[in-house]
Amino acid sequence: MFSLSDFEQFAQQSLSSDAWSYYSSGAGLQQTMKDNEAAFLRYRLRPRVLRDVSAADTRTSILGNTIDFPVCVGVTAMHKLAHDDGELATARAATKYKTCMVLGSFSTTAMEEVAEAGSPGLQWLQLYIFRDRELTRSLITQAERVGFKAIVLTVDQPVIGPDSYKSASLPPHISFPDIGLSGPINKEKVRNLIDSSVTWEEVDWVKGLTKLPVVLKGILTAEDAVEAVRHGVQGIIVSNHGGRQLDGVLASIDALGEVVRAVEGRVEVYMDGGVRRGTDVLKALAMGARAVFIGRPVLWGLAYKGQEGVGRVLEILREELKSAMVLSGVSRVTDIKAELLVH
Repeated sequence: MFSLSDFEQFAQQSLSSDAWSYYSSGAGLQQTMKDNEAAFLRYRLRPRVLRDVSAADTRTSILGNTIDFPVCVGVTAMHKLAHDDGELATARAATKYKTCMVLGSFSTTAMEEVAEAGSPGLQWLQLYIFRDRELTRSLITQAERVGFKAIVLTVDQPVIGPDSYKSASLPPHISFPDIGLSGPINKEKVRNLIDSSVTWEEVDWVKGLTKLPVVLKGILTAEDAVEAVRHGVQGIIVSNHGGRQLDGVLASIDALGEVVRAVEGRVEVYMDGGVRRGTDVLKALAMGARAVFIGRPVLWGLAYKGQEGVGRVLEILREELKSAMVLSGVSRVTDIKAELLVH
């Protein structure tokens, strides 16, 4: 396995047709899902030469916590569709490679078990504002208790996307213990959890429930980025939900610059969507991202060899990023500037 595309090919051949369809599909014509990757190819690097890059260092920090490289495990659902160890394997790999993992509300493994498996690594909890507000509150309380370091509030899914959940029902061994759903689980059970009446007031409500930093995931515009800052969040993940919600929106990398300029350094900005190479990471950092999050490649790694597979995915991106930095004349993440990039 020498590139992330190798893992994708393996996953396509080895996963069940339903699992592959769920992981690989996008909304509508899948324009946005495909463009998330293709958009990176429209940006070019401007390397500098004759600089001492003999001690290149990929370390950085997110919300005050040090990570070995600015590639984190983003939120994805149902890891047990890819491997029996599910989120436990993912957590162990993220901790081994000293980066952050975001655990989803639709995890197929209980939060407490994932926290234990990933200890002492850096973990954040992804959260929806569910119709059952007490469920939302209890997840935040549990995240604090087990040592998670931030709450990632998904804000771009007032309803489940039209094509992001194709199968009528999930395999019987799949359950979502943290939100109390067990098999058989069908589309309607999932849809009925989501509250489409959520507004910015609920962001304030979540902030009032916890002392943990709150990060909003799913921001694509300057207007919403400014509003997020006004409501006191500590971070923004520029994201289009992997192209699984509204088809035809900007690729995440194309929206990143607008959001970075809008927040003017007042909060940390991250991005997900389409990251497949170390040069993709470098381009996102040059545009102002503090770190990137990867989703589907983690699932492909799981399908390959569980924890070892996820670890190899992370290792490839770390080494590709380091190589791209060296060849661009950059020895530290903090030295990656906008001048490195041209569109």
